[in-house]
Order: sequence, then structure tokens, then C-alpha cells
Amino acid sequence: MTSNKSDLRNPAPVVPGPIETNSGPSKPDDPRIRPVTVWAVVGGVLLVFQLYVWIRWMTGPYFHAVPVGPDVPPLYMKIPLVANAVLAWIGLPFAIWWFLVRPWRRTRQFTLDGLLMVSMGLMFFQDPLLNYLNTWCTYNTWMPNRGAWSSDIPGWVSPELPGHQVVEPLLTNVPGYSFGNLLFVILGCAVMRRAKTRWPGLRNAQLIGLVFVFNFLLDFVLEGLIYLPTGFYVYPGAIRALSISAGTYHQWPVYEGVMWGGVLTALCCLRYFTDDRGRSIAERGLDRLHGGFARVQATRFLAVFAAVSACFFCCYNLPAQWFAMHSDPWPADVRHRSYLTGGNCGDGTDVPCPDPILPMPTKRSGYIDTDGRLILPDGVALPNQGE
Repeated sequence: MTSNKSDLRNPAPVVPGPIETNSGPSKPDDPRIRPVTVWAVVGGVLLVFQLYVWIRWMTGPYFHAVPVGPDVPPLYMKIPLVANAVLAWIGLPFAIWWFLVRPWRRTRQFTLDGLLMVSMGLMFFQDPLLNYLNTWCTYNTWMPNRGAWSSDIPGWVSPELPGHQVVEPLLTNVPGYSFGNLLFVILGCAVMRRAKTRWPGLRNAQLIGLVFVFNFLLDFVLEGLIYLPTGFYVYPGAIRALSISAGTYHQWPVYEGVMWGGVLTALCCLRYFTDDRGRSIAERGLDRLHGGFARVQATRFLAVFAAVSACFFCCYNLPAQWFAMHSDPWPADVRHRSYLTGGNCGDGTDVPCPDPILPMPTKRSGYIDTDGRLILPDGVALPNQGE
């Protein structure tokens, strides 16, 4: 793996032919499995799965707006929420032009940055997964929404009903996950290049550690000082002993910075450590791929998409499940703001918000209401333990 100091993002046209590998010259008919093919197969399966879930969501009962509830966000939340959405959608067409259309018109090739932007936009599919086992993060329902596709993900555990769930804010997250995250990754790569220029003796491990610290601090500034105080989303189930501003609606769990900083760092490495043609590790073996131009470009995209998805899943959503199962009681500062609870609990409902002293309900179970009574799902009764 080499560091691309020139940071090429416009790879040369693919020309089948021999390339040098660790085992000597390779031939176009080399029978060995190509890494790009493996990544592309994984990416194809993921893409089909995501489309399947999204179609089920858009044609099912969960494609339904979640109301604000009895409480209304203050003006200091409304203004930045609207401004964020407006700026994001103004920037999206410019990003599409700059990272996709402009390079295509010049070289008839998709650049790595273009593939990363589309892949990060599709990575948005994984956003609800941090609540897969237990709800510990919620979005503000004041912005227009159509619920979320979480319950259409096979095996989903956290309790929710149509109109009562953690929403996915499409107006902000669609552009934010795509070109927004790409800009942060480009910034991280710039930090890596600057550090390598300043200290040429830096080893790759040290360079990765440096950009991780940068991304951790970046996440604290963006989430801890901007997104959380303005009520875009909150982490009510955060472990308070590991959080800054603990007990408030805008508490920032330090491990959030570790996990999301890890995602950005992994994406920076995917973009920074490329070969002499500007290709990422997921694209290795592309020169030995048989087929026409369309097949080569489709394979590249699916491979990059799989690698981007793996960064999010492994660095964030897997460890997030442990923290979700060890969450602390939700602060009253969240419970009394219905626009932050999604109608799942708190004000306007008879459902207490998650608390370690209460049984953890699931999507299929009953729950203990605010009066301490067991409320079972409609049409079921307690199982007879005598049989």
C-alpha cells in the first residue's frame, strides 16, 4: 500500500495488460481471484438488499410522517435546522457537477471522489442501525419526514410503530451523507498530506493515528458544539459518565467521537492510500478484469461502495450495539421535548423512555406503562406457564 502524494483522483483509462504484483508479472487471463471482484460482489448484494428494504418501506405502513407532538422546538433550533437543509440542497447540484459530471466530460471516467460521493450517499441506509437493539439516538421530528425504513430491516428489535419511531431526515441526511462527508474526507486527506510533507519520516500507522485525532476533534466541534445544541438530533441514551454536558438534551458521548472519527479515518485511508493510478485498495485487480467499459465502471462503483459500507458498519454500527445495550436513563431534558422523542415515549404517550431499571421492550413485546402496568400487544395474552 503506497501513499499517493499527488492525490490523483482522475485515473487513466483502463487498459488490460500485465501489471507487477508481489509474485511477478500478471497476465490478463490470471486465474487468481481479483480483490475488486470480491468487493464488487459484496457491493452488489448490499445494493440489492438496500433497494429491497427501501421499496418495502415506501410501499408499507412506515412511510408515514411522525408528528412533532405537544411540544414545539424553540426558534434557536428552527432557524439552523431550516438553514442546514437549504444550504445542503443548494450545494448538492454543485457537488454533483464538480465530482461527477465535470470529470466525466473531461475523461469519460468516474473519479474515485465521484464514486465515494455516491457510495457515501448510499451509506445513509445504515444510519438507523445504531438503534437496532435499543433506541439511544433520535432525530428532531419538526423537519418534514416520512418516518424511516428501520422496521423493514430484517430482524429489527427496537420497538416502534407507524407514526411513532425515530425518523430519518431526508432533507439534510441525503446531501449530508453524500457530498458533506466527502468534503470532510477530503479535508482529512489534506491533513495527511500536509503532515507527510512536514514530517516525511512518519510511518503509515502514525499518519492514521494523526488523522484519527483530527477527525475526533472535528466530530466534537460539529456534533458537540453545533448539531446537538441546535437539536438536529440527540443521544438521550448516552452513558453519562462518558459524556460531555451529561444530563442535558445535547449531551455528547465521547465514544461517539471515537466511532464516527473511526469511520472518517477509515474513509480517509480509502481515499489517501492509492496506487499510481489513483485507485483504492478495493479496486485492486481492475486491470485484469475482462469485459467492456460499462462492466469495468460498474465493478469499480460496487467495489468502492462495499468498502465504504464496511467502514461505517465495522467502525460504528457494530460497536454502537454494545453502547446501546448499556445506555443510561434518558434525561428529563429530552423526555419533555416531544419533538425529540419521535412519539416512542415521554410527553404525549403512556410509555416511559428507556431506563436500565425497566425491562427492555422489543418490537414484538409489550411494555410497562407510566403507571407500572404491563401493556401487551393487541390480540395477545400472557402465555400460560402451566402448559
